[in-house]
Amino acid sequence: MFELKSWLGLTVVMSIALIAAVVVAIVVAAALKRISRKKRWPATLSATVRAPFRVLIVVIALWVAFLLSWPAPDSSETVAHGLVIATIAAAAWFIGAAISFGFGVAMARLPLGSKDNLVARRRQTQLTLIRRLLVAVVVVFAAGAILVTFPALATIGTSLLASAGVAGIVAGLAAQSTLASVFAGVQIAFSDAVRVDDVVVVEGEWGRIQEITLTYVVVHIWDDRRLVLPSTYFTTTPFENWTRRSSELLGSIEFDLDWRVRPSEMRQQLDVILERTELWDRRAKVLQVTEAVNNTVRVRILLTAVDAPTLFDLRCFVREEFVEWLHDKKSALPISRVQLVAEPAPEEPSVSPEASDQHAGLFTGSAEGEERAEQFTGSIATIDADEAERWASER
Repeated sequence: MFELKSWLGLTVVMSIALIAAVVVAIVVAAALKRISRKKRWPATLSATVRAPFRVLIVVIALWVAFLLSWPAPDSSETVAHGLVIATIAAAAWFIGAAISFGFGVAMARLPLGSKDNLVARRRQTQLTLIRRLLVAVVVVFAAGAILVTFPALATIGTSLLASAGVAGIVAGLAAQSTLASVFAGVQIAFSDAVRVDDVVVVEGEWGRIQEITLTYVVVHIWDDRRLVLPSTYFTTTPFENWTRRSSELLGSIEFDLDWRVRPSEMRQQLDVILERTELWDRRAKVLQVTEAVNNTVRVRILLTAVDAPTLFDLRCFVREEFVEWLHDKKSALPISRVQLVAEPAPEEPSVSPEASDQHAGLFTGSAEGEERAEQFTGSIATIDADEAERWASER
């Protein structure tokens, strides 16, 4: 006689349960395929949740078969525990995939391809961070639910809770930098300081924000490099955001030219150049002489464009056109001027022959020197020999 709770009964019931799970998966896939003929989201849903949904219904089918026909009571508790863990893990996988699908549909309605995409960039940044937070919460709850199924956690009691509290404090202090990055990522998402697809200048590099996570931000550099920065960088370090409120920018072009250049002619040529390109957005154009010192004058041109890449191409285009124009206007090119004059012959000093032959010293060689010498020798009285003898006899 056929017994339900036997190994044969278990095999039969498990086969029926698996066939039922396969039938359910086929029916759901067919329904989504039928709906996808009119709408696009069913195909995306099928591709996103197909694997976790199939795993979940298979685990549920096995659990039903176990409850109906497991023949070994001694090992039923262990098998039931394993099925509970598998069900929790499969359900968490399915919920995470469903969350990703929902946010993916919402983000698909916010395209970044248009020029006026400020709102789309803000919403995409926020939705990306919220999606990752929700997935992280699902994973944490699933892990907690799996741990609770182990009886050992209930028997340890309050000592485990106390030690877990101390361990939590130690772990929090050890992971302070990581938590700071997580909170910085949340702050970036909701402070609107930087968004996905924003044009920024960080660490001297120009690029676009490609990805924002809870802990780091990826910047796509203009030469296809990727600059990965921690989230705390954008909350603690100044950086340039060229698309904070709008993508329109103002750029400059400078030339050092000769004094003979005519700014009025350059303004006329600028009008001609700008009429030949669609890169200029016609908001502003200015040509001014900003400096006029030494051998050159500095001419600065200010132009506007709809965004940073267009402005870069516009500046290069105008610069190249003026180089061609200045090549024809050779008088405007800088010239170094040098004045060459004949050096005059040195004049001969007018000295009398007598003075040139006589050395002029302090006490000799000139009337003043002789007079100065006489002051030192003329005050001494001199007598001859007869006068000296007469003076001696009188004594």
